Amino acid sequence: MTQDTAGNEPHEPTPEERAARDRVRRRATGMTHHQTADALEAAEEAAGDLDTADTGTRAEIAEWRRITDVLFDHGGPYAPETDAYVQGQLTARKNRCG
Repeated sequence: MTQDTAGNEPHEPTPEERAARDRVRRRATGMTHHQTADALEAAEEAAGDLDTADTGTRAEIAEWRRITDVLFDHGGPYAPETDAYVQGQLTARKNRCG
């Protein structure tokens, strides 16, 4: 669940948002901070105006930003298995569904 910045209400990601985040995580696996920063910049350029972008594109940009921030002082490559945020999401989904 993420925070809805407009109304400050919890936001359950749509399937499109989840798919976009998962694509970014797969692509980011093994990347360093500089590589994710380059990927973020490319994604932002491709997206254009985020205010008019679809939810999947906005989720993709947000995930690239988050991963780039995670790696800022990490020193190693990105791995979803060691990303506390991702692991928390997976645990929450498992507990909700199981």
